[in-house]
Amino acid sequence: MFNKLPDVAAGLRHDGEFPRMKVSAQEEYGLRCMLLLARRQQRTGVEPVSLQEMARGEGLTVPNVAKLIRTLRRAGLVRSVLGRSGGYTLSREAKAINIAEILGALGGRLYDTTYCGKHTGELEVCSHMDDCSIRSLWGVIGGLLDRVLGRTTLADLVGTEACMTATLGSRTPLAMPGVGH
Repeated sequence: MFNKLPDVAAGLRHDGEFPRMKVSAQEEYGLRCMLLLARRQQRTGVEPVSLQEMARGEGLTVPNVAKLIRTLRRAGLVRSVLGRSGGYTLSREAKAINIAEILGALGGRLYDTTYCGKHTGELEVCSHMDDCSIRSLWGVIGGLLDRVLGRTTLADLVGTEACMTATLGSRTPLAMPGVGH
């Protein structure tokens, strides 16, 4: 899919593969649970989904799903429905929840202003604090990722992979004026 975008050959590793993005298991599984809830919302309206049903649907354990849902509930992204037919639903419509919100709740941003303070080595302050080209790199990449994830909603993900690829085609950095040229 994205391997066919123009002008990306410079990003290939020596083995011909693109570098892999690292997403935590919590972010991946939490996003998948949110997508399951969005698909249910699209099909049935507000019918809640139980932890057991989510676990079965995503191939996860119930305790793992419970932990993810607790995190998402605390972030205001899902709500619980009590009762015999209870479970969990999205707190808002899928089109009102962007992917940056979800990933932020599950693991935080790729880059934030405290990043440099966490990677000082054995020094009290990073030796490159005054002039750091790496900080610029992470800041730009983080900003681009934030833009794409902030413009992509849970409703966008409900469609097929082909639809999502087409949607993202207009939101990738190569399609953003003034970026990467």
